[in-house]
Amino acid sequence: MNKFNKNILLLSLGLVTGLAFSCKKYEHYIDGGLKEAKFDGTILQYLQAKPLHFDTLTQVIKLAGMESTFSSDNITFFAPTDPTINRAIRTLNKELRSTGKDTVTKLSDVKPAVWKTALSLYIFKGTNRLKDYSQVDTLALNTYRGQGYISYNGAPMNIGVVYNDAVTNAGTANEVRVKYAGYRQLMISYIPDLSRPQALWINAPVASSDINPTNGIVHALKMEKHSFGFNSAYFNSIAIENGIGN
Repeated sequence: MNKFNKNILLLSLGLVTGLAFSCKKYEHYIDGGLKEAKFDGTILQYLQAKPLHFDTLTQVIKLAGMESTFSSDNITFFAPTDPTINRAIRTLNKELRSTGKDTVTKLSDVKPAVWKTALSLYIFKGTNRLKDYSQVDTLALNTYRGQGYISYNGAPMNIGVVYNDAVTNAGTANEVRVKYAGYRQLMISYIPDLSRPQALWINAPVASSDINPTNGIVHALKMEKHSFGFNSAYFNSIAIENGIGN
């Protein structure tokens, strides 16, 4: 039984058990920082060297036929972790079951074109580190709007740096909050409606930025709440249009 099927089985046994397992497995990844940003190998080799977080992702890259992209092209990649891919499959299966269609039991059940389309949302030409992006504040987009970028599949995305507040004496009567003086965190956002380019963004914050393999930059996304493909309705639609559940 492969990793994907094991995840589905564990989830079916109970949400509480699954959450407990997930918290233990990824605890240091969420809370810890990257100590060494340089990696002596390609982006694909970097992902393969981190199976705890990217085992399913590397399978998706192979199924999408994009191994050469991650080995040869000069790119910036916002890497989604394995739980985000499993989350997308669970959501897709929920919709398939509701319409009486066959569900996905293994990653290869999803057509290569679907994986390639969704995966390409996270890939950008050239290399960009955190310092290369402008500030974004989703509550003040007229002032701090980040910057628009076009992903590998031609989708409009926004990328920016969130300047968090600095807080001293938190939770006390002497609490002091200094606007934009805290730590900086990279964030990529999917724009679902170009007629309203500053509305309804689906945001994915970065957990570890500026990882530097030989052919580009990797920014590893946080796993909480994010679902592979950004928009579950979008991922479901391209999967079903490509014959899933027939």
